[in-house]
Amino acid sequence: MDGKMQIDNNKPLVLIVDDTPTNIQVLAETLRADYRVKVATSGQAALDIVGREGGKPDLILLDVMMAGMDGYEVCRRIKDNPDTQGIPVIFVTAKNDAQDEERGLRLGAMDYIGKPFHPAIVRARVQNHISLKMKTDLLESLALIDGLTGIPNRRRLDETLDAEWKRGLRNGTPLAVVMADIDYFKAYNDHYGHGGGDECLKAVARALSSSLARPADMMARYGGEEFAAVMPDTDAAGAKLLAQRWCDNVAALVLPHACSSAADHVTVSVGYACQMPEVTQSPQMLLEMADKMLYQAKARGRNQVCGSQ
Repeated sequence: MDGKMQIDNNKPLVLIVDDTPTNIQVLAETLRADYRVKVATSGQAALDIVGREGGKPDLILLDVMMAGMDGYEVCRRIKDNPDTQGIPVIFVTAKNDAQDEERGLRLGAMDYIGKPFHPAIVRARVQNHISLKMKTDLLESLALIDGLTGIPNRRRLDETLDAEWKRGLRNGTPLAVVMADIDYFKAYNDHYGHGGGDECLKAVARALSSSLARPADMMARYGGEEFAAVMPDTDAAGAKLLAQRWCDNVAALVLPHACSSAADHVTVSVGYACQMPEVTQSPQMLLEMADKMLYQAKARGRNQVCGSQ
């Protein structure tokens, strides 16, 4: 019975976890008009769903008393995982004494709904917590977006790099970082003015962002006129392809640059690095290697790619 109950990607996703089919049916019928619904009939099935790429629910309705792994343990594992700890959990349970409720709240649950439950109460509480999560997600997303270019900022890049490094450690897959710098940008600013410089940054950001071929790849404004991309499960050949694409796509903008000795239009220098994550190393080392390669590309004349394998 684990799986999807309804498909509408514009609606928030609610995961119902209960080992009693009749409870799942009632809750699903209560919510399916307003939400996408997935169900799981065991704690492990719930964790499997939550852990899938792109499958994180916006809220979880979680039964406490289940065979095998109970709801408390499911909640603890969800809240212990940085990738899932932000998902609000509401316990739906017949265990209504104060100690049980306190235990659930201390584990990170947002609310309790007692059994037997009333559909109107379920809808109201789910709506309240979904609304709160959407507002929280919006605030977090705004804090992770560069205000000028509209792409992710350095904070978002650092968080993504750390998460993908840990994923690479778990899966034994390589990780690549690509860094780019707009050539002679200070001279561009001095000649065309800061307004012109801002427009240049936005155009370059669009060109670089449109170069990414996979949803898992992520790029950000690293600072000033620098940009960087994190590419999970990518070897040096794949990183080099993106690096060259960045050079080509920025050149294709043909933005005039009267003060560049690299070309008569705006160009970028690009460095890349790739390695297999190791426990004894850090993602910062990979970032520093890509930055070193970027420095070499600039030292060799700019408007080119330099990489480390």
